[in-house]
Amino acid sequence: MTVIYAARRILTMNPANPEATHVAVRGDRILGAGSLEELAGWGEYQLDTRFADKMLMPGLVEGHSHASEGAFWRYVYCGNSDRIDPDGKTWPGLKSLEDVIERLKVEDRVLTDDASPIGGWSLDPIYYGNVRFSRADFDRVSTTRPVGVRHASGHIMNVNTRALKLGGLLRPGINHPGVPLGEDGLPTGELKGPDAMEMVALHVGLDRKGIAADEPGLRQFSRLCVRQGVTTAADLANPLPPEAVEMMLRLTGETDFPVRIVSLRRFQGVTPRELIERSLELREMSTDRLRLGHVKIHADGSIQGFTARLRWPGYYNGAPNGLWYATPEQLQEIFELALEHDLLVHTHTNGDEATELTLDMLQRALFKFPRADHRFTLQHCQLADAAQFRRMKKLGVCVNLFSNHAYYWGDQHYEETVGPERAQGMNACATALREGVPLAIHSDAPVTPLGPFFTAWCAVNRLTPSGRVLGNAERISVEDALRTITLGAAYTLKLDDEIGSIETGKRADFTILEDDPTEIGGVNLKDVRIWGVVQGGRIFSAKAI
Repeated sequence: MTVIYAARRILTMNPANPEATHVAVRGDRILGAGSLEELAGWGEYQLDTRFADKMLMPGLVEGHSHASEGAFWRYVYCGNSDRIDPDGKTWPGLKSLEDVIERLKVEDRVLTDDASPIGGWSLDPIYYGNVRFSRADFDRVSTTRPVGVRHASGHIMNVNTRALKLGGLLRPGINHPGVPLGEDGLPTGELKGPDAMEMVALHVGLDRKGIAADEPGLRQFSRLCVRQGVTTAADLANPLPPEAVEMMLRLTGETDFPVRIVSLRRFQGVTPRELIERSLELREMSTDRLRLGHVKIHADGSIQGFTARLRWPGYYNGAPNGLWYATPEQLQEIFELALEHDLLVHTHTNGDEATELTLDMLQRALFKFPRADHRFTLQHCQLADAAQFRRMKKLGVCVNLFSNHAYYWGDQHYEETVGPERAQGMNACATALREGVPLAIHSDAPVTPLGPFFTAWCAVNRLTPSGRVLGNAERISVEDALRTITLGAAYTLKLDDEIGSIETGKRADFTILEDDPTEIGGVNLKDVRIWGVVQGGRIFSAKAI
């Protein structure tokens, strides 16, 4: 049966047919968009007017998030900004270390077993004068149970003495770049980078493999997607152990699972060849609502955590340069194997030195294994300059910029991490478009909250919390921003032939809006009200999910 949906206006993102009043759907596919008279030519149909007073646009595509956003709500939220959980409850942001400690103590009082761990997330010392927290700070929560809190960036963790002891780290003589030592020769309790964090993560309940296989967490993540109008979401760094893959296949296969997940196998704990072999196995398991077989690499850490790799002159406040998460040899080998087997690779590069190294290694790999339309994508890529964007264009590289940083850390970047000039050029959407680099923008949830319209608002306005416009020359139009969260993101995932626009043959994925984002104005873009989504022809209300 063909269903024709009527709408106040349909923004198709199809340049040959940019607007419509009706869209015809048969099963999970779009027959066409146009007027009722035009679509009636497909034959017998049922007219559905439930969206007649609403705006339709292609289902939003979150090109860089993590399904762990749902699972983390089982832990203690320790962020600086107010945040809404999957049940709609607002958790107030914490404005001091004392606030953080007190919220963790509340959890301590709830737990009856002294050995049960306390895990927290979204901590960021840069909001508190960039004081480096120590194990003694978190010993104030408990000395008998392990306590660990992930930073907002996901690249650093603070733990208490008990957690260090359980991880085998409470001893002198440790020589690891991610394990700073105090004056007593023992670890301070701050762990930098995935290798250091994983030594303790299991003991504080924040083990990546466990979180990846968390079924309630994936269900919660799907609820967040519907509320934000997202019909396809990238899960951009998952270890994808067998138990997690089995769970994800089962859940996404349910008739009422409302979002398409694109999950990338993270490079950690395996050799480059093992990574590629596993990715090839995963590719064969893909379904419509669970896309597998892509690769994610981390080249460096985070700028606000001072673990990103920056070119000269380095950090504005004189902090030492950050950490490398992959060697040049590993990057080149992964790129070569992926090109040989036609696998898509997304590489995290926060600092411009990491971007430069990644482009160098990709250029070498492409010389050995030329491949048209590989669409390797640089994720975050926050400090790339015009010359690097020109290199990306020549190498066929896409970019997915972290526009939300202007709002969440813009003032800190201006004043402390990279200084005024570089801060104003961060996440250079306008430069990327001008140089012809395929562009997406993202939230990196749970680093910042999932919400493509907020991300688009950040790219259009580039406002910091203090009201500063962080680089007026890099602001983009509402129309360009809407494209980055639909077709732009779909392109970086090699899905633009299926999603990202409303046109004949594509998946019946729509975001249903109460407001028209092209009329509400760029300054109000973050306030667009979302009714829900149509995903694969199935209707999901944000209020009912």
